[in-house]
Amino acid sequence: MEDDNKYIRFDWAAKRMLRDKANFGVFEGLITVLLNEPVHIVEILESESNQDYIDDKYNRVDIKARNSKDEIILVEIQQTRELYYLERVLYGVAKTITEHISLGEKYDKVKKVYSISILYFDLGQGADYLYHGQTSLVGVHTKDTLRINARDRGILSIKTPEEIFPEYFIIRVNEFNKIAKTPLEEWMDYLKSGHIKENTTAPGLQEARKKLQYLKMDKAERKAYDRHIDNIMVQNDVLDTAKMEGRAEGRAEGRAEGRAEGRAEGRAEERKSVARNLKAMGLDLQAIEQATGLSQKEIESL
Repeated sequence: MEDDNKYIRFDWAAKRMLRDKANFGVFEGLITVLLNEPVHIVEILESESNQDYIDDKYNRVDIKARNSKDEIILVEIQQTRELYYLERVLYGVAKTITEHISLGEKYDKVKKVYSISILYFDLGQGADYLYHGQTSLVGVHTKDTLRINARDRGILSIKTPEEIFPEYFIIRVNEFNKIAKTPLEEWMDYLKSGHIKENTTAPGLQEARKKLQYLKMDKAERKAYDRHIDNIMVQNDVLDTAKMEGRAEGRAEGRAEGRAEGRAEGRAEERKSVARNLKAMGLDLQAIEQATGLSQKEIESL
């Protein structure tokens, strides 16, 4: 297998290999690059994605991590292809928050959530390969940002909504078309093509080079992985075919609609022409109306 293709795709690794504590470094690297601060995983949390079925339609990983401020954060990684994807992301974040706060606990136990969506499919329109957003509360008239009084460990402090509300990262893998120079670009190169530089210093990618090699999998794992890749290729082919057929059908409908509109416009113009001629001949408006179907007001305007 060529060097560029010898590493296992991230979507497969995330679901089947990176839950192993020995491989946390790969996940930590991606999150560190996105959040721009060191992050260390505490544990992989139980979620709907922790099922070992090849055909499991969910592909979500919930991670409990500690950031550089020694704060506990929850990270949710989603990769599922779905029609209502943003709604799915919103649901996933809400589920992550509620699943990991015990009944009866105070709301100060709610943890910050970062939602990372790694998309190998089209999601709307946009020129970038990475989008980031969060919620802030801005004065309608003053344009200032609301700051909230909070009590942390008995001390009154002030927080902004951005410190509490979830943050969202949308990674559009197929939109990446650059030569990888920065750690983020090196990660994008791996996510898209499976390529990792031999001398990479990007967080997590040296661990990926050591632990996500295709040839290190046993025969059964390679067979399952090859089947996964084949399924992706078939799925993409089916979707591309559907898109092509949809575009062709749309063009055909457009031509048919165009011909129908043309005929309708032609008939309308013909009635107006007849009305103008009858009007020029001195025929009264009521007779012209009966002959052409145009209203007297329309005839008067000719």
